[in-house]
Amino acid sequence: MIDAVMAGVDAGGLELLGPDGVVAELTKRILERGLAEELTDDLGYELGDPAGRGSGNNRNGTSAKTVLTEIGAVDLDIPRDRNGTFDPKLVPTHARRLAGFNANIVHLYARGLTTRDIRRELGRMYGVEVSPTLISRVTDGIVDELNEWQARPLDAVYPIMYIDALVVKVRTSGTVINRAAYLGVGVDVEGRKHVLGVWLGDGGEGAKFWLAVLTEIRNRGVTDVLIVCCDGLKGLPDAIEVTWPQALVQTCVIHLLRASTRLCSWKDRRAVTAALRPIYTAPTVEAAADAMDTFELEWGDRYPGIVKVWRSAWEQFTPFLRFPPEIRKVVYTTNLVESVNYQLRKITKTRGHFPTDEAALKLLRLGARNISDKRGGDLGTGTQGWQRALNAFEIHFPGRLSLT
Repeated sequence: MIDAVMAGVDAGGLELLGPDGVVAELTKRILERGLAEELTDDLGYELGDPAGRGSGNNRNGTSAKTVLTEIGAVDLDIPRDRNGTFDPKLVPTHARRLAGFNANIVHLYARGLTTRDIRRELGRMYGVEVSPTLISRVTDGIVDELNEWQARPLDAVYPIMYIDALVVKVRTSGTVINRAAYLGVGVDVEGRKHVLGVWLGDGGEGAKFWLAVLTEIRNRGVTDVLIVCCDGLKGLPDAIEVTWPQALVQTCVIHLLRASTRLCSWKDRRAVTAALRPIYTAPTVEAAADAMDTFELEWGDRYPGIVKVWRSAWEQFTPFLRFPPEIRKVVYTTNLVESVNYQLRKITKTRGHFPTDEAALKLLRLGARNISDKRGGDLGTGTQGWQRALNAFEIHFPGRLSLT
């Protein structure tokens, strides 16, 4: 049958896709066949079977209904029963869209498309006109799922936790303002990285905000963190000390390098990066201080701002130098954090601004969850050289990894 159909398509007598195409007609027949089987199962007897006489309920014709599917709009004849008790599962009574169609809307939304873009894309793909209200209703339907993801239980111990931020524009009290969206990534004892959650800064007192965030993480099961890498976020060190008193706060080397390259010209960027390398690869704190002095002598007059960045962060940077190369390497390697931030910036920049905090969090958490799943699912993404680092962690942080 398929060969005969495709021969007709090849000969030009049949249309494969489109509202009157073979795929649409086949979808219609399969759905109607499935609905008929559901009604048979509900009534308890086959069509035309004498056993149905006197059963108290029987078939009562059909009613027309148009549903949106992954291939577009399909006109269906929905079977009915005389008592009106038949509740089909394949195409629910009040449903106008099948699950696959909703999933495509969520997929387009997660890619950062605006409501207008999604309407245009659905019109191009399926030849249907979808209202902005419908798109909002479908995407709002995943909020509970995202809240469950955000509140899911976490491991008891994370050797490393990274906290980074990106800026999004949100309309607040009639004015569009910049808001910081914070991303937490944990590396578990197996060396796998997991996005722990996304939070939107409230613009209030730093320590109070961070204490609420870290308390939430602790309440989800995290009893200890060995090293927290961050970018000198206001109030975060104090909140970490309250939440996990033994945790070590470490200024992220990647953030220092990123801040440094922002302050120098493009032509000097490679030379400045090379001159900074002896600082963060130094074997001791003393050697790093000498390398910092050398950098200041060579580049301080031209780029005093870079010198200030490193001098200001020196106390939070130097703990990094206590550790052997095995730990330094995994702490320094923040590829996952950088990749997630890049992807989140990519899906948010097309929107201009978000109408509410809830809209911003919905897209950010959807994007973070999808990125995390794509990069390794529930198991997360592995860390190269982790076994050697784990041995070093056990030596420097004895008894805190819960390996047994």
